[in-house]
Amino acid sequence: MKKIFNKWSLLILVLVGGFVLFVPYTDSRMSALDKGIYKDIKTFNEVLDLVKKNYVDEVEPQTLIQGAINGMIKTLDPHSTFMNAEMYKELEVETQGQFGGIGIEITLVKDVLTVVSPIEDTPAYNAGVKSGDQILRIDGKSTKDITIMEAVQKMRGPKDTKVTITIMRENMDKPKDFVLTRAIIQIKSVKAKTFEDNIGYIRIASFHERTADDLRKALKEVTGKLHPMKGLVLDLRNDPGGLLMQAIEVSDMFLKSGVIVSTRGRTRNMESKINAKDDGNEITCPIVVLVNEGTASAAEIVAGALQDNGRALIAGTQTFGKASVQTIIPLENGSALKLTTARYYTPKGRSIQAEGIKPDIVVKYVKRTEDADNGWDDRIREKDLKGHIKPAKEDGTKLNEVRVKEIKDSVDLTNDNQLKTAIDILKSWDIMRKNLNS
Repeated sequence: MKKIFNKWSLLILVLVGGFVLFVPYTDSRMSALDKGIYKDIKTFNEVLDLVKKNYVDEVEPQTLIQGAINGMIKTLDPHSTFMNAEMYKELEVETQGQFGGIGIEITLVKDVLTVVSPIEDTPAYNAGVKSGDQILRIDGKSTKDITIMEAVQKMRGPKDTKVTITIMRENMDKPKDFVLTRAIIQIKSVKAKTFEDNIGYIRIASFHERTADDLRKALKEVTGKLHPMKGLVLDLRNDPGGLLMQAIEVSDMFLKSGVIVSTRGRTRNMESKINAKDDGNEITCPIVVLVNEGTASAAEIVAGALQDNGRALIAGTQTFGKASVQTIIPLENGSALKLTTARYYTPKGRSIQAEGIKPDIVVKYVKRTEDADNGWDDRIREKDLKGHIKPAKEDGTKLNEVRVKEIKDSVDLTNDNQLKTAIDILKSWDIMRKNLNS
């Protein structure tokens, strides 16, 4: 793999539709503290001392200071957070694609803990937890003012132990308790199968440390069955993202040249431009990439790279719009700070932050009858998160947020109409190519 950031050791992962960098933090420029900041620090010390001495109950100073840090970071954006040592360890576990829990992606919407999506074949998914569900309590304790990392910590646990989450849904008269038995969540990131007319299908559910290797195996399996493979559907729907390096490797499997992604922050260390390399074994058949509102972060990098390089048609609905980079900065006491430090850009220099990727062919998903009870028609996107950072050009100039209107699909299908559309596109692609060559 080519060098991405000089003198930086990188490990990048996604949490609820975002990716982060694990890096040693160094900054040679010392910012000068003005008198106003000194006064604010003095005020903080005075308040800390007053609370410590006069609050009705005795409070540990460490608890007060950590609360102050949490409050400071919460003023920034939804993806920056302070993690104690235990939370930091939980974060590292997520890169492995296996952990004990209930299997949901979560975020905060208007300060309410909310389900982004349940992971297929997990306790939460099998119990009927749905996208948009509000989690009001965990084991009877209110989730008001809870952080995402704290919620993750409460819901994670050993296999076969139980956790109760209290859910409120739009069409419910009152909250409902879901008693879930934790399991080992093994995220199978790549699934593959074939369709008639030599059409291959690969779904990437998330990007963890084995995704690129799993994709190579899946492509070998599919191409081995199809002689030749006339088209490929790459399904990135409801993929919340994952490891950035994996997203780059996946993109590179389909590109012989061109930019994959670039990043830009306030410091030069956060500036990069990653180019594809020609390995001579890239997939050359036509590709349709399926996306929707749950396609986020690293998954959007793949979709954007293939779209901007003219390598694939993008079909489905507007994506989540998560295009910011979080850097994990380990601290001396074993805790860590996850801080938003950069935006990423597609090969053509587009910032999709809070906007998402607009498909080349917009196809609204037609609900199956069994999904009709879910009243949450519009999935959560980055623009819906309180305090999300604004999009910007590569030179740092802020852009106005744009809401892309979706075109309603009138096809009445009881199955997966988006997938059917993608396959029909690939079939007609081959027909048009034959007619043009005749």
